[in-house]
Amino acid sequence: MRRILPVVMPFCALACCSTEVIGQEFSWHGYLSQGVTQSINSRFITDDESITPELTEVGFNGHYQLSSNISVAGQVVYLDGGNRFERGARLDYLFLDWELPEIAGWQSYVHIGRFKNRHWLYSATRDVPQTRDTAVLPQSVYADGFRDIALGSDGVHAGFTRYTNEHIWEVNWSYGRSHINKAQTEYLLGTDAKGRAKQDFVHQASVFLQPSAMNWKLGASWLSSDFRYEPAAVDYRFAGDVDFLRLMVSALYFSENWELSAELLREIQDAQGLFTPTYEEKRRGEGGFVQFRYRFTPEISGLIGYDTYTHDVSDEDGERLFVTSGGAVPPYFGYMDAVVLGARWDIAPQWRLQAEHHWVDGATRAVSLLDRNIASHTEEQWRMWSIQLMYWF
Repeated sequence: MRRILPVVMPFCALACCSTEVIGQEFSWHGYLSQGVTQSINSRFITDDESITPELTEVGFNGHYQLSSNISVAGQVVYLDGGNRFERGARLDYLFLDWELPEIAGWQSYVHIGRFKNRHWLYSATRDVPQTRDTAVLPQSVYADGFRDIALGSDGVHAGFTRYTNEHIWEVNWSYGRSHINKAQTEYLLGTDAKGRAKQDFVHQASVFLQPSAMNWKLGASWLSSDFRYEPAAVDYRFAGDVDFLRLMVSALYFSENWELSAELLREIQDAQGLFTPTYEEKRRGEGGFVQFRYRFTPEISGLIGYDTYTHDVSDEDGERLFVTSGGAVPPYFGYMDAVVLGARWDIAPQWRLQAEHHWVDGATRAVSLLDRNIASHTEEQWRMWSIQLMYWF
């Protein structure tokens, strides 16, 4: 919190000023969201399966135009999502936005600082509740344990857009790294890890194609990242490295009253050390989701979705995971299949009530597979629900 305050205070001070004083250079927005939620037969949200108000999101974002082609944008938030991620305030992003001159018909920009991930369908909007289809996004792609790491990085992002008579091309490239807090370290390596996990780098690229009518969007993305672990003086883990590669395709289609979205991914993870000095493991995970939303009236819509993920495609039923863990990790932690039903009601301008219910079979995304007490975290079949009221301005 002490590290965040020096960055937060300028935005809070600017937010208290009127637009007449600030002029046209500064704009700011915010959102408030509160809900109730529960996970049943699982500790995904709470430890005791109780109905809880741990579904709080408060955020302020600002944009300041320094010159005709240079601006600064940032956002600070407070989050309480139960066990899904670390509770508290954080700086989601703060970057310099530099618009470059048009070259050969391509419009381009560069973001320098803590930039947002713009490589997946919902990666750049997952931080704002009213832009999400559900409070809990499909965990195959948007695992909440990696929320802060996946939302953005400290480094540089470049975007390129070309408009033709028929299509819109969008190309993105970024390079940086993210800070990994204690909660994320435990998600990666379990509660026995007493040292520090660090991300050496994350390198990403993506390309998207849309027609000029903008009623559909197709994309593909690539991610490469390296992590390392520095053990404490007394630790149950050893020094080690994890190389991570993700390949993904994305699709989105809009109609007058309905919307269809889907993403498919393949992840390759290569780990050395961590458990013993000579430990080595390489796995390939696969999964994805499809979601369909239908608008019954301009204010009311419903959603149905399916989400799936396999931790290792060479061990789809998780039996090898069970054997190699000495029986500590049940087989159902090797996969996950989830169905979600949701409803949305726009009560008034800038007010929304949203509800959802997830039925889940398997638990590979529910908790770290490296926790020695993993069997007590989640049963094979579990579910979660939430009702969330949100306001934005």
